[in-house]
Amino acid sequence: MEKMKKLFHTTGTAHGIYSVGLTAVVVAIVVVVNLIFGQLPEKYRNIDVSSSKIYEITDTSRDFLKDLDTEVKFTVLAVKEEADERIRTFLSKYASLSKNISVEWIDPVLHPSALQDYDASENSIVVSCEKTGRNTTVTFDKIVVVDYSSYYYTGSVSENEFDGEGQLTSAVNYVTSEDEKQIYRTAGHGESMLPANITELMDKNNYTVSEWNLLMNPDIPKDCDLLLMNAPANDLTEDERDAVLDYLAGGGKMMLLLGDTNSKDLPNLSAVMKEYGMEAADGYIADPQRCYQGNAFYIFPMLSVSGDMAKGMASEMVLLINAHGLNLTDPARDTISTTSFMTTSNSGAAVTEDTQTEGTYTLGAVATETVSGSSHSDSEDEGEPAENTDGDTENSDTENVGTDAGDTDTGNAGTDAGDTDTGNDSTDAGDSDTEDGGTDAGDTDTGNDSGDAEDTKETRLTVISTANIIDSQLTEMFTTLENTTLFMNAVTANFDGVENLSIEPKSLAVQYNTIQHVGLLSLFAIFGIPLVILVGGFTVWFRRRKA
Repeated sequence: MEKMKKLFHTTGTAHGIYSVGLTAVVVAIVVVVNLIFGQLPEKYRNIDVSSSKIYEITDTSRDFLKDLDTEVKFTVLAVKEEADERIRTFLSKYASLSKNISVEWIDPVLHPSALQDYDASENSIVVSCEKTGRNTTVTFDKIVVVDYSSYYYTGSVSENEFDGEGQLTSAVNYVTSEDEKQIYRTAGHGESMLPANITELMDKNNYTVSEWNLLMNPDIPKDCDLLLMNAPANDLTEDERDAVLDYLAGGGKMMLLLGDTNSKDLPNLSAVMKEYGMEAADGYIADPQRCYQGNAFYIFPMLSVSGDMAKGMASEMVLLINAHGLNLTDPARDTISTTSFMTTSNSGAAVTEDTQTEGTYTLGAVATETVSGSSHSDSEDEGEPAENTDGDTENSDTENVGTDAGDTDTGNAGTDAGDTDTGNDSTDAGDSDTEDGGTDAGDTDTGNDSGDAEDTKETRLTVISTANIIDSQLTEMFTTLENTTLFMNAVTANFDGVENLSIEPKSLAVQYNTIQHVGLLSLFAIFGIPLVILVGGFTVWFRRRKA
């Protein structure tokens, strides 16, 4: 017994009791912390430590949801406990960014009629807005994208992308907006098709893309918000050239992405560009100062973007391949303003088979012009005044001739209802009974005293020197590039009151760390530091053992 008492009074026993007590306290703290965190909402319990950051929400969506002033409802038709945890967590995090977003889970097993009521399938999210009456459906397989082609190589399918943010932001934008933009993609000149990823990004922005053959119908539709020409191999006809110029002169918007064809072979298209102060240089552009791994034709252009054009761009890393150069010239009118947003360095050069012309070249430019929305119709009316009046008069203002104006006596110098008074003695429209030069209500006063303001529009022509900026092989090879972001910003800049909300999906592919270009610093980090730690540890152990 005495030995047992002495045993408990030893130094070793005291240390042991202290260690056991400390361990018990730590375990108790861990249990309590887990209980507390277990009661927190799901959006706070999950920390994104993945390389792809699938739960990370961009500033584009955050700003959009911050300004959201319309109530939007997410109705999730799925068994919540069985749903993909990644989707469940992201949905919770996303909805928390706006007080106007509510989430309701409906179990289709317990409520099978819900699928018919919402006209949707199981494992889908119905996004709806009561104010606009619009709704759309986002299925789970659009959020977690599966690559079925891998089955033929590996015998199993693999998850390829996570597109929670892109799909939900696009859906919210769709149901809360009543305005859809119409983009017409030209055809008939050997144009390249838009890559699938670009088409998807346009769909996310609620842009409708249709094909329009200028050769068969040169009259550009009135609902055309943007005319897009992607890498034409053949030139416009003269009629097409005139149609495009008329469209732009009336306040139209156009984007042109140059292809591999030399500008000399496209004189009519070059004439359109020259009208707005741009002239294509011969050959391809090289820039040994800003190139990728010594290939002078793989250019990292110098960007000069701001506002909407710079939205969502963090690194401004854009790569262009086989680009044609542009030179800014004097436009056809002083009202046209042409500026560049992509250029080479001063070491750039236009290279042909025979020559190499050094200089700074523009790789992307925008020309704008403010035009009057009624200027075209006004000019036509002014050119044919006699046809707009009675046969007995030469001008719309007559002398001492009383006419019938819809059974309303207008007195001397009256005009027919619907005629335009171009004299200096006109009075405000809206007076039904006037004297001495009055017009009937509904007429438009175009005289010197007219108070009607003319509607104005902004013509916008955007030229990018190579269609390879949106080449899918290039953007998939270099995932850190912001080519598609810049392109979509350039598209969106043509629309007033619209912002680029197209968010690309995040990759779920497994990435392996590889060692490339091993240098002295890398060798020291890989072998030197561990060796120093190992030697130091062995030395300490040896000294303690000897002591």
